[in-house]
Amino acid sequence: MECARVIEALLFAAENPLRPEQLLDLFRDGEFEGLELDENLLAVILEGLTEKYKAPDYVFELKQIDGGYQLFTKTEFFPYLRHANLLKNQKRLSRASLETLSIIAYRQPISKTEVEFIRGVNCDYAVRKLLDKNLIEIRGRSDAAGRPLLYGTTSYFMEYFGINRIEDLPQPDEVTLDEAEYQAQFKVFLSNQSEDSSPAPVTEEE
Repeated sequence: MECARVIEALLFAAENPLRPEQLLDLFRDGEFEGLELDENLLAVILEGLTEKYKAPDYVFELKQIDGGYQLFTKTEFFPYLRHANLLKNQKRLSRASLETLSIIAYRQPISKTEVEFIRGVNCDYAVRKLLDKNLIEIRGRSDAAGRPLLYGTTSYFMEYFGINRIEDLPQPDEVTLDEAEYQAQFKVFLSNQSEDSSPAPVTEEE
């Protein structure tokens, strides 16, 4: 089908994931004369392309990322691309940034104070770096005293880690959390923070 060939070309040229609604809008705008596409046909085409690229004849695959679709080189070819310096130069996240990002991802929206309560160290630097890297964003303010800023992950976070939904993150089955007990301990932490005699969280440098 010609629609399938056009969509394949669009996915091949796209630098970022293309959402189904973006593809549908392109066809509705009349840019592609004589071609008609609806949601059902698009779903069939995308499913067909996903299955097609799973074949060993292809060195790339079609992945669903943050609700969109993008072509990626298959992981078994990464060592060759890295050796040829063809992979994007993405500096690895430090352990502190990765720990902070993990907490934000699993408990978003979350305040910096709560992140510090969980980690036990000051997270100013890590939060700033994650904001600079566009991996987290400000989601508003909490109703708690002082109305602290709340943070959550961005669409780029989904691309960076190659996932479609937050629910796709690994779920550590061995970790159990009593939310009531957690909230009680966090209230004690906030109370201690408001007392001048209480020591501030350890500052962490990266």
